[in-house]
Amino acid sequence: MAEILKGITCLLLIFIQKQGNLRQFAASLYDSILVQYMDTLKLAVPSLIYTLQNNLQYVAISNLPAATFQVTYQLKILTTAVFSVLMLRKSLSRLQWLSLLLLFAGVAIVQVEQQQAGGKPAHKDQGMQQSYMVGLVAVVVSCLSSGFAGVYFEKILKGSTASVWLRNVQLGIFGTLLGLLGLWSTEGAAVAQHGFFFGYTPLVWGVILNQAFGGLLVALVVKYADNILKGFATSFSIVVSTVASIYLFDFHLNLLFALGAGLVIGAVYLYSLPKGPLSSRSLVGAAIQQQGHGAQSKELPSVTTDGFLSKSVLIS
Repeated sequence: MAEILKGITCLLLIFIQKQGNLRQFAASLYDSILVQYMDTLKLAVPSLIYTLQNNLQYVAISNLPAATFQVTYQLKILTTAVFSVLMLRKSLSRLQWLSLLLLFAGVAIVQVEQQQAGGKPAHKDQGMQQSYMVGLVAVVVSCLSSGFAGVYFEKILKGSTASVWLRNVQLGIFGTLLGLLGLWSTEGAAVAQHGFFFGYTPLVWGVILNQAFGGLLVALVVKYADNILKGFATSFSIVVSTVASIYLFDFHLNLLFALGAGLVIGAVYLYSLPKGPLSSRSLVGAAIQQQGHGAQSKELPSVTTDGFLSKSVLIS
């Protein structure tokens, strides 16, 4: 349902971009999705990985305290950075490498604290069978898949002229099909007996809406603001998750957890900082030098760590 809602939203935005012209809208989708089917098929791999990642997040949060999950899940920044260096040959500044070390140290401290606490259940309901190790493995695999899929996605989209919203529609097509396949294989009999929307409480719908539109909001933040603001938002989400866990799930905050979470928050902020300030003169000089070599500025899609597209202006 999250994939369907995301796809409908992106289709609506594409329709608005076409100024409400239904003929142009349909022709554009037909050409981009069916005629250029090889380009569409390229997104099957990252869509499969993202579908796996999203389901692993539910497994992880079902077995981990919310605050622990939120802190540990920031390892996706580390995995994305490593895959970017290996696959895209990107260079990281010394400050960014330092922030990644702080990030790893912070997550490690949180895991030590949880091990000392004995891996307490994530919820008050003692009837739920929970395993801290299962949750930890799920979140680590989710971070690895997030990093690889995001970088792979960016790699295959370099040079593409497709819009942000069209790419999300293409992702949503495969994500919906794969999600339905997983639903049929695991819960097919229950769905046939009770119906597709059985158990869809307002709380469930809230999770679906958050999953569908949260990633689009991340893409808009990166597009219209910058990574520093996104870093602040991530840090704030860790604080909110921790405070909410104290009141909702009897989560016990101690000094060791606070230290680890603080290191993660600091690492996220440091990693979001620009590599170095550039003056307007240096920017103009760089542009002139690039033009002297026959370069052209063009707009290419870049990928956030959550797999949603943003736009960045690159000079090639």
